[in-house]
Amino acid sequence: MKKLIISLVLMSGYAHAQQETILTLPEAIAHALEHKAEAEKARLNIRRGDAQIAEVKASAYPNISFNSSTSYNPLLQQTVLPGEIFGVPGEQIKVSFGQKWTSSNMVQLTQVLFNQSVFTGLKAAQSTKEFYLINAELTEEQIIEKVANAYFQVYQAEQMLDNAESNFAITQQTVRIIKGLYDAGLARKIDYDRVVVAQNNLSSAVQQTSNAVALSENALKFIIGMPMSAEIELPEQSFEPAVLHSGQEDFSGRTELRLAEKQLELLEWQKKATEAEYYPTVALSANYGFLGQGEKMPWWNGQKNGVFWSDMASIGLNINVPIFNGFATKSRIELNKIEIEKAQADLKDTKLGLDLEFKNAITQLDNNRTMISMQSENVELAENVLSNTRSNYQHGLATLNDILDAERDLTEAKNNLTKAKLDYKLAEINLLKSQGKLTTLK
Repeated sequence: MKKLIISLVLMSGYAHAQQETILTLPEAIAHALEHKAEAEKARLNIRRGDAQIAEVKASAYPNISFNSSTSYNPLLQQTVLPGEIFGVPGEQIKVSFGQKWTSSNMVQLTQVLFNQSVFTGLKAAQSTKEFYLINAELTEEQIIEKVANAYFQVYQAEQMLDNAESNFAITQQTVRIIKGLYDAGLARKIDYDRVVVAQNNLSSAVQQTSNAVALSENALKFIIGMPMSAEIELPEQSFEPAVLHSGQEDFSGRTELRLAEKQLELLEWQKKATEAEYYPTVALSANYGFLGQGEKMPWWNGQKNGVFWSDMASIGLNINVPIFNGFATKSRIELNKIEIEKAQADLKDTKLGLDLEFKNAITQLDNNRTMISMQSENVELAENVLSNTRSNYQHGLATLNDILDAERDLTEAKNNLTKAKLDYKLAEINLLKSQGKLTTLK
């Protein structure tokens, strides 16, 4: 019984701890960067860059191989020779050349002495790894942006739920007021029925908004790679407007720009690799091996069994000088130049897009800060209007329609304020993105 009680207490504490788990934005981003497939793929691409460099380096290292070939010749080729060779003038004699068994075992070494394409490939492979590193940074920024947007979508849903619950409580107060007046004979039954209908509608709206909160939380869990069964709670968020950035922004550090420039660099290396086809290649080769011939299987027989072994070796220098290939290399270089020009046009467009993104982010942030101020005033005014309308209704100076309209105006004002706050946070994220500072959210 004691063990059971202790277990129940621990389980209760664990469940309570789960409910009280607070997920901050940096924690959500860290979880996404560790568990999402996009981040893992980016890390694997960096490893891929290392493997590509190692692969290209292998072309500059000595290449050593061993070849073994054993054959059995049941019928030896015969050649007809003049009989004079054998002291038989006027005759033609058939002579068989070779042996029934032949075994050749050779070790071969090849070393590239000069190959311009290998040297170019080494430099291109290093640039490829740098491309993967920059792409990993871009992937990280994209994940941060997605997580931040989903994170504040949860805030909006929760705030909308708070608004719905607050409006439901206000309508409940109205129902109690109308009920009291109706019981005292100072209000009509139709007025009471109408506010009850409004209360029921708001109750349904609260349930729908609660479902929206659950859906937005699930979306956030998916984006950060968290199990759907996990319980999360977001801390209170401040929506105080930040100091706006002004002036001309320097985009040289933007990941998108560095990635485009690195892509252009890779295309330049590709062009140089094609130009390397004009260069000669020089390679050193060396061979050493043994040849066994005889009537029996050479592997385990020697001269006493009719098998004769002899070693052989050779050293060579191979030079290949390209002379003419039908202008194929020239055509490929022209294609490389076209791709480079296209990449330069994309780079120019990227710079223009970054400037537009920055200017729009500044404008949106400024507008949303103004909207927050205006909607805050609207909420305060709507609350005062509702309070005065209730008082006037009790004194016969306002109708029930006036009360319901005032409640709807208050609901709309609160929801508009919530949307303005969310738009402000999203504009803040866009500004950080345009400045290349999304990683500061981590």
